[in-house]
Amino acid sequence: MSDTPVSDIETLLMACQFGDGQFPSGAFGFSWGLEGLVTDGLVGRGDLVPFILGQVEGRWSGFDRVFVAHAHDGAGDEAALCGLDAGVETYSLASAQREGSRRAGAALLGIHARLGTPGAAEFRKLVSAGKTPGHAAVALGLVLAGAGLARGPALALSGYGFVSGLTTAAIRLGIASHIDMQQAISAARPVIAALAEAPFPPIDEVASFSPLTEIAMMRHGARSMRLFSN
Repeated sequence: MSDTPVSDIETLLMACQFGDGQFPSGAFGFSWGLEGLVTDGLVGRGDLVPFILGQVEGRWSGFDRVFVAHAHDGAGDEAALCGLDAGVETYSLASAQREGSRRAGAALLGIHARLGTPGAAEFRKLVSAGKTPGHAAVALGLVLAGAGLARGPALALSGYGFVSGLTTAAIRLGIASHIDMQQAISAARPVIAALAEAPFPPIDEVASFSPLTEIAMMRHGARSMRLFSN
């Protein structure tokens, strides 16, 4: 982690930069199960806000948030980061979910290595050597710590990116407008803010409950026509 303190204004600007939809985080090609749910008629117009809130509470809160938090705290500890990475690999049941997380993590590490973010290049070398999978949540916690973001803002950025990725996928799938997207983000914002400051459990108590999206990702590879990778 950088030893240089980051001001509140610089923290805000950094969050704007890394949370911007044009930042090449590697998440643009993934719907995380939403495409399958839309195809099967389980999510449609008018469902975006409850779907997003359900995913924040059922997936991000107990899983992504926890791994990002531990990776942020463990930045600089190679063994701890690899252990967390192995945990994401083990707990991600759907192969499409695992592969998407690895690809998003690789993209994130790649851009931050080029930006010179402390810790990114070193962890990327471990991933390239096959010593660790390089999952997105671990990579995100690592690079945001390296960039100098405190844990709270880092978790807020993680939650925003999670919601933004799903809402952007909804627009591309034709079930939401840009207004719908902003309404969903606004509805999720206070939930994410509270969770970013809330205590998080030890890694052996990590939990996720989003069975329909996981099933949708498992079925996704067999579909003849697909817009997203999962």
